Amino acid sequence: MARRPGSFSRGPARPEPLGPKAVTSARKPAAKPAPPASPDPDLVLLGEFGRPHGLHGEVRLKSYTGDPAAIADYGPLRLPDGRTVELEDARQAPGGAPDLLIVRVKGVSDRNAVEALNRLTLSVARDRLGQAAEEDEFFLADLIGLTVEDGSGTAIGTVVAVPNYGGGDLLEIRPAAGGPTALLPFTKAFVPSLDIAGGRIVADPPEDLFAPPGPKPADDPG
Repeated sequence: MARRPGSFSRGPARPEPLGPKAVTSARKPAAKPAPPASPDPDLVLLGEFGRPHGLHGEVRLKSYTGDPAAIADYGPLRLPDGRTVELEDARQAPGGAPDLLIVRVKGVSDRNAVEALNRLTLSVARDRLGQAAEEDEFFLADLIGLTVEDGSGTAIGTVVAVPNYGGGDLLEIRPAAGGPTALLPFTKAFVPSLDIAGGRIVADPPEDLFAPPGPKPADDPG
């Protein structure tokens, strides 16, 4: 679970919100954002398998839990086809983002079987995560699909993902008028109000939120 931006987070969420000076335009890191939330409202998305790692049954895993390695402590996790798997030996992938892990799947050691896991999501029943202790607690997966409005009630766009590139959670927003998505730090300064039950987020974005990336400086080596 998580609380409103700027406060403590726990459970299947990511803490450490960004400061007001974080990048918020479409100039986002070259990394894959979190996939959509589970279409089943009774399930909470906890992770997604990636490519096999090595030849001995290990596999990459993108974790969406507050402590990424804690995904292995949730017990049986549900695959999209209804099967369940259990994770073992979770550790951070070398040189990767904090939420990219190397894991083993209990009972799976054949590389072909590991390859078949690629892109499969892992979910857990919402009721296994317990009830929110306070009314402002929520799951980050619940933010996906919400309408983003400014203070006057004008629709800005829709949340399509809640990525984290190591510095804190971001809202990836698809503009209402169409075009490339942009990233907004998920902090109290930029997201002063949440109404998950009402399906909306009230944001205070910078004016250039959806501005295209500017030209690189002449001395930029990238």
